[in-house]
Amino acid sequence: MATISTNNFRNGAKIELNGEPYSIIEFQHVKPGKGGAFVRTKLKNLKTGRVIDKTFRAGEKVDEAPVEEKNMQYLYPEGDKFCFMDNETYEQLFLTAEQLQGSRDFLQENTNVQILFHRGQPIGVDLPIFVELEVIDTDPGMRGDTASGGSKPATLSTGAVVQVPLFINIGDRIRLDTRSGEYIERV
Repeated sequence: MATISTNNFRNGAKIELNGEPYSIIEFQHVKPGKGGAFVRTKLKNLKTGRVIDKTFRAGEKVDEAPVEEKNMQYLYPEGDKFCFMDNETYEQLFLTAEQLQGSRDFLQENTNVQILFHRGQPIGVDLPIFVELEVIDTDPGMRGDTASGGSKPATLSTGAVVQVPLFINIGDRIRLDTRSGEYIERV
């Protein structure tokens, strides 16, 4: 198994601790005046979504997680499962809501996503960074409302509720950042 040194950490790198795959959310190299240098990290468990803080000694080596990514297309929901199709083999795969974690709020039918596999088992989904969704319910916008004037909740076609500027109306298509769930712009 390949190893990665703490000197080569980068955001998004996937490492394995105690047999579990983690993604590095953020890291910081610290050189105190006294004692050895160390690396403070914030890690997200790719299976459960739980975030932990972990400190490593500078130069320490950790195992790289054997995580594969497959390009697949989201087809449809079926009960509490979600159907994805492999774009190369056309095989279908069903993931549970727990495996999708927060991704299900931004899943639109026919969207291409990356499915993460750890030791052959599907563990999660990487969405595109930006998605365009339709607003299906929100308070009506008023004449004179501006982008800097405040925000209101809006329900999207996927069922997600996000904060949008006051000028957004029902039927508008908006672009969102899937990492934070924040409104970017009206499309």
